[in-house]
Amino acid sequence: MKQPSVLFLCTGNTARSQMADALLRHHAPDEFEVTSAGLEPGVLNPYTVRVLEEIGIGTEGMHAKGVIPMLGYKHFHYIITVCSRAEANCPIFPGVSYRLAWAFEDPAAFEGTDQAKLEKFREIRDAISKRILEWKEAGYKT
Repeated sequence: MKQPSVLFLCTGNTARSQMADALLRHHAPDEFEVTSAGLEPGVLNPYTVRVLEEIGIGTEGMHAKGVIPMLGYKHFHYIITVCSRAEANCPIFPGVSYRLAWAFEDPAAFEGTDQAKLEKFREIRDAISKRILEWKEAGYKT
């Protein structure tokens, strides 16, 4: 049986959606086909890489991807938006079984020292991880 597919969608695919992608792969290995994308893809944030690697999650091959090339070519069982802007502007994907909105604060927008920014990225990483574990515990229901 084919694994259910999950798309984590954010604005830039540089932080939150990348973390969610990596964390779901970590917490539910082999349970889903996981990808992430952005409405306006940017460049992977180095703090994203740093906070994932510090908890033992590899980041090799990670890069920001756009959602437009996926329209009409890819079916997703779950589309999970991880920011309110992506939720408001999410394109229509035919046949999606579940569309979930998990809005998290944008750590890249946080202003402060290098250490303060790193702490903000850790905070968001941990919040996303907690949400994924709760979703998993609930049986991946909406």
